Amino acid sequence: MTPDVTGFIFARGGSKGVPRKNIRPLAGKPLIAWAIGTAKESRFINRVIVSTDDDEIARIAIQSGAEVPFMRPAELSGDTSPEWFAWQHAITEVQKTNNQHLDVFVSIPTTSPLRSASDVDACISRLLDSDADIVITIKKAERSPYFNMVNLDDNGYAHIVISNGNRMTRRQDAPPVYDITTVAYAARPDFIMSAHNMFEGKVMVVEVPSERALDIDTELDFKIAECLMKEKQDVIKDQI
Repeated sequence: MTPDVTGFIFARGGSKGVPRKNIRPLAGKPLIAWAIGTAKESRFINRVIVSTDDDEIARIAIQSGAEVPFMRPAELSGDTSPEWFAWQHAITEVQKTNNQHLDVFVSIPTTSPLRSASDVDACISRLLDSDADIVITIKKAERSPYFNMVNLDDNGYAHIVISNGNRMTRRQDAPPVYDITTVAYAARPDFIMSAHNMFEGKVMVVEVPSERALDIDTELDFKIAECLMKEKQDVIKDQI
C-alpha cells in the first residue's frame, strides 16, 4: 500500500530578521514558492499544505500551487512559539478535516530555497526504510567544539567547548561534527503528536552539501541566496 506522504510548509507573517521574508521575491519568485515547487517535485509527496497565520502568505501559497485548508492560530505564530507545536496543530487539523491518518509528515522550510527535491526524497526514503521516528538533514560543520569553538567563564577567559583531556592542534584530529540544516524533516506523525521535541525519538540523518543547505535568517543570507540562485539559473540556461 502506498504511504500517505503530506508535505507541510510553515510560514509565519511576523518574521523579524528579514521582514515579510516568506513572500519576499527571490530570483523572481516569492521565497515560499521555491519550497512549494520543490515539494511538488517530490516522488513521494502527494499533497502540499501551507500552515500560516497571514492572509497574504495564504493567497500567494495557493497561487503557487499549495493548499491552505486552515489558518494557524495566533498563539502558535509568535516569535517564541515552538514550531513543534505548529507541527502538532497541522497534523491534528489535516486528520480532523480529512478523516485520514497520515503515514509520513514532511516539513519543507521556506528558508532553504537551494535544496533539491532529491534531498527531500532522501529523507522520506530513509524514514520509510528504517525504524527512525524522524529524519533530519545535516551538513559538515565549519567549526568544531573540539578544536576552534570556545565559551567564556565567569571571569571572561576562553575555554575550548569540548575537551577530551587531549589538546588537539589540528582540525583533522577532531571528531567530525555536523550542523542541522533546514532543508527537510521527515517524521512519523504519531511520534510528533506524542513527543515534545525531535531528540526524544530515534533520529536519523541525510547529509546535504553546503551549497544546498543555506538557511536564510538575515539580510546577508538573502543576498547570498540571490547570488547562488542566479548562478544556478544561469547554469540551467546554458544546458538548454
